[in-house]
Amino acid sequence: MQVIELFKEISKIPRCSGTHQPFINYVKEFSQKHNYICQIDNANNILCYKENTKVNICLQSHYDMVCLVDGTIPEIIEKDGFLSAKNSTLGADNGIGCAYMLALMAESKNCEFLFTCDEEIGLIGANNIALELQSTYMLNLDSEAQGEICIGCAGGVDIFAKSSKSEYIANDDEKELYEITIENLDGGHSGVDIDKNIPNALKLIAQTIKECDADLLDLNGGERINSIPKKAKAIIAVPKRNTPLSSCENMTISKIDTTTQNYKKLDENIIDFIYTFANGIREYNKDVNVVETSINLAIVKNHIDFVELSLSARSMDNEKLNTIKKETVVALELFGFEVSTDGKYPAWKPKYSKFNDDVLAIYKKFIPNTTLHAIHAGLECAIFKEKYPNIQVCSIGPDIFFPHSYREKCDISSVLKLYEIIKSIILKYQ
Repeated sequence: MQVIELFKEISKIPRCSGTHQPFINYVKEFSQKHNYICQIDNANNILCYKENTKVNICLQSHYDMVCLVDGTIPEIIEKDGFLSAKNSTLGADNGIGCAYMLALMAESKNCEFLFTCDEEIGLIGANNIALELQSTYMLNLDSEAQGEICIGCAGGVDIFAKSSKSEYIANDDEKELYEITIENLDGGHSGVDIDKNIPNALKLIAQTIKECDADLLDLNGGERINSIPKKAKAIIAVPKRNTPLSSCENMTISKIDTTTQNYKKLDENIIDFIYTFANGIREYNKDVNVVETSINLAIVKNHIDFVELSLSARSMDNEKLNTIKKETVVALELFGFEVSTDGKYPAWKPKYSKFNDDVLAIYKKFIPNTTLHAIHAGLECAIFKEKYPNIQVCSIGPDIFFPHSYREKCDISSVLKLYEIIKSIILKYQ
């Protein structure tokens, strides 16, 4: 149970994306206690290894977690064979991977242990890594399904759109003000959960606003760039004849008992774009049984002088990723937005290797129906393949359900079984 206890221990450490020093301090102390060298690069990545030894395999996990509320420290709940968290994400993505690595260090395993930072906000640590690796093989521990060995993943790009258009208008038609709130939708990971028909709070609120011919006064919604939005709130001005109608069970519509002579109307193109935008899966790859290309409208923020939309596009193919990026940029510009892109990372094309075959053979001794597959989410493996061309990589992990959401939970038995598998893989390469 050491892996579980270590996970609970590091869950008490602030690990929201963008927060580094508390976990770095913990690993420094842990490394010293267990006689490992601990290197930190300028990007806040951590590499631990034994001094004066030859190393063949590197284990890698990212230490940041998605926090839907900044500064979250999960309150871990252990129940019915699962770990979850009270009113927050759990952080098993990728805290369980970190716990595996710490447990192996406690057993004095001769490996390289690479903890990367800020994966959840654009694979920043991996993109800026400045650490030398000796290893020929890398085992990434950021997958989320027992019995599946990941050998490919989607690439991604974040798209940001800004609208500064607004006008103060006289309320000559005596339009009525309403507040619309959506809360407690399921949410989820915008990659691995994009094919699960999870409602998008921003799409639902736009539907209600559009269908009552309202003027938009305020709109905020979504939590993180890589999450399906679970909540949104808007204030609208509605003609008396058009009562807004709910588009989902989790929507609350309240009339504001205030009359106004004038109000600031936001650009109507904001709602027009959200309402018409084809959110979700764009293409499915039947050959590898995975979503090929998708896009998720993640966040809308109403700032003082502008409204900003944030979207996340993914594809298993770099050319298709570039296409969906360009198509979305053009669509946004046609609706009058100023557009920029950031956080691009490449797709990891599935490629069979001796390392994959060895890992599969070992894994099958524990779970006979284990398979090789690809995942429609971003993994740092693609970046490591570019930065360390000679390294062979695959990714494994325990059963983690609904990451990036309050429903996130992790199967304890799968965590313990995978730990034995990892130790068997390491034994082959030590």
